Amino acid sequence: VIPKVNANTEFACMRAAYESLPAATQQKLEGLQVHHTITRSREILGFTFSDEEKNKLKGAIHPMVRTNPRTGRKSLFLSSHAGRIIGWPVPEALMMLKDLSEHATQREFVYSHQWRVGDLVMWDNGVTMHRGRIYDDLKYRRDMRRTTTTYGAPALAA
Repeated sequence: VIPKVNANTEFACMRAAYESLPAATQQKLEGLQVHHTITRSREILGFTFSDEEKNKLKGAIHPMVRTNPRTGRKSLFLSSHAGRIIGWPVPEALMMLKDLSEHATQREFVYSHQWRVGDLVMWDNGVTMHRGRIYDDLKYRRDMRRTTTTYGAPALAA
């Protein structure tokens, strides 16, 4: 079921975003580890969590830069859940994450999919950042099915 209004999903290519970074920035990002947790992305939206909830939703640590073992091609690994860079002061880490997210979501790296009934869209979640665009979900119904499969090395414990 597709809303009668624009309810696109946008996909940002994290390979292209990484490859367009200056070499000095790429080098700075190598080896960095980032803590991702759903509490971070939800707190940005105004949600609050008790200490007990935060302990249950600890998240995971992922490398900032991932390398495809078959192709050697590198990509950024970012999301709205990224909240700190391990070993960095909080202000510097948040600014770097913000700058990288803004860089990665420039129009040149983003595909916007306008949904039609019967569409099938596939993407590699390891090298793509995606988001649904805002629409009035109280007024317009949208019913879609999603299946996620995983591969590769597991995330490091937080």
